[in-house]
Amino acid sequence: MVKRVLVYVVVWLLACLYLTRVAESSDRCKAWLVQSIPTDMPELPRISGVLSTGDVFQWLANNSTRSLDIIAQYWQLLANPKDPRSGDFGYSDSDLQRFGANLGALVYKSIDNAANRNVSIRLLSHSGVYPDYTKEPSDLAYGRSNVKNVTLLLSKWWGSGIVHAKVWISDDRDVYIGSANNDWKSLSQVKEVGIYLSGCSRMAREIKTYFDNLWRLASLDASTHTRSVSDQQWLINRTVPCWSHFLPTKARCRSPLPSYIDTPNVSPGYPSLSDPEMFRTDIETLPRNRSCPEPQPSYLSFAPPELLFGKHQSDEQGWIDTIKSVVEGGTVRINTMDWLGQSQYTNPKVYWSTFSSAVSEVVFSKNAKVKIIVAYWGHFIEATDGYLRSLLYSNILCSSSSSVQNKCFGQVEIRYYMVPGFNKTGPAVINGTKTGNSYPAYTRVNHGKYAVSDVRAHIGTSNLVWDYFFVTSGVSFGTYNTKFVLKLQEIFDADWNSPYVVPVQEFGQDV
Repeated sequence: MVKRVLVYVVVWLLACLYLTRVAESSDRCKAWLVQSIPTDMPELPRISGVLSTGDVFQWLANNSTRSLDIIAQYWQLLANPKDPRSGDFGYSDSDLQRFGANLGALVYKSIDNAANRNVSIRLLSHSGVYPDYTKEPSDLAYGRSNVKNVTLLLSKWWGSGIVHAKVWISDDRDVYIGSANNDWKSLSQVKEVGIYLSGCSRMAREIKTYFDNLWRLASLDASTHTRSVSDQQWLINRTVPCWSHFLPTKARCRSPLPSYIDTPNVSPGYPSLSDPEMFRTDIETLPRNRSCPEPQPSYLSFAPPELLFGKHQSDEQGWIDTIKSVVEGGTVRINTMDWLGQSQYTNPKVYWSTFSSAVSEVVFSKNAKVKIIVAYWGHFIEATDGYLRSLLYSNILCSSSSSVQNKCFGQVEIRYYMVPGFNKTGPAVINGTKTGNSYPAYTRVNHGKYAVSDVRAHIGTSNLVWDYFFVTSGVSFGTYNTKFVLKLQEIFDADWNSPYVVPVQEFGQDV
């Protein structure tokens, strides 16, 4: 018996050694968390092993040899202090240096250098952002046959919505997914969180499929490929692509996209996947683990649902499944810029209780603690406060269940994140008069979008508002990788315990 065990151990060690050597001699799928931290936040602890967004963007461009695909909401990597329409207007060169504007110029130069190396580059952006946020990709493409630039107006396809995903794909193997825009301010004046995947060819190819679907939309005539539908799930009339599952079966067209989802008829809308595709890829994180464990699964999710393909989840389901993955008595951490229990841009409004219901469910069914950070900044949505306070009412309902046989011990805590200077942003000069603003417009905000339970991490590009999941482009990466989960918890906890957050009070508890 002892001899048999020894033989098993030797075989196991040899197998691990062999796999390690094979892995070291070939590309390994590696992952790092990525952050941007605004200047002038000295009391926010830095987390070891987390990369800088500006560095990652430069690496992706500088190391590309064949292809570089970028999805961006808008571009302003180069500061415009002399343009009266710009939020940078009126700031001096020394101001811009102090703000870290040079990081954007370095990223722009890295893309320009890749174009000069004859790398095949595709740039896809939202169309129509004021004042002139498509100039930089147009300049990069001008006179270069290897650089293609398109803009896409999703409102032509869904009635509202924008290209909001922030994705870089280099050589079909290295990827960035996260909250950072192609804007110098996203590198040094906005709190951002993302994921950098290196050598992850299989996942990169899937994300590129999503890119190809968006690219195809940009070349199609939306007027011939859209329909009006009485949406029975959200109880509104709205515009959708003609292959949408929100349309009756007989009214649908065949999808013109390179890849699309083929699901059984479910009315209304798209079904939740009980067994979404998981990547059984061994993602290496630092410090390296020399053991030989079973690879921990990872996944991708996408929005809106009409752009789904294969067996990937909708982005909404990816978020919800992460919240519900919390263990009994465990903790879910959620970070977002916006939280709204309705749509923001549709008319009429959609009531959207999906996220608040998921939070209440784990509080009651799993006695979970749910911690939520929401940004409070210069463009805060006032309706947010009412929805967050109503979510805190779960605590009262939970405690009132003490008379029931199975007591509820769960709890919701919510804090607003206030980056110093959030109320002093905008141009330095308007109509020749100094404004007293200390930072450029649309900065000093916690912009990350992620959730992490005890066992699962989810990093996305979407704010927690209905529009971002049903009419706006979004991409998320999720994983059960233990080290990744713990590191994302560290990032959240650093913010949660910092002096930059204040608690949201329940109704009737205002001081």
